[in-house]
Amino acid sequence: MKVHIISAKMTHDEETGYVGQIQFEVEQHKQPYEVTIQSDNGRNNWSYALNFGSQSGSEEEIQAVDERLEEDDAFFEQFVIAANNSLKASD
Repeated sequence: MKVHIISAKMTHDEETGYVGQIQFEVEQHKQPYEVTIQSDNGRNNWSYALNFGSQSGSEEEIQAVDERLEEDDAFFEQFVIAANNSLKASD
């Protein structure tokens, strides 16, 4: 599953911890996605929410992306890295 990251940003504060928002496209999927990631304990234990980017698309396609996020650590990690890099760039 080939991914093209459109944009990524991360914020950090004492209340919410680290929160990242990454917009991306998946090759051969019709609609872009956005994944929001959060870790309140130092960037190690992430939770996420996956949504369509601008408009709804295929439930089968978003389910395939969600399964990949759940099962493939390297796939998920690329989004953490992209968001983390944006945080470093703003420092």
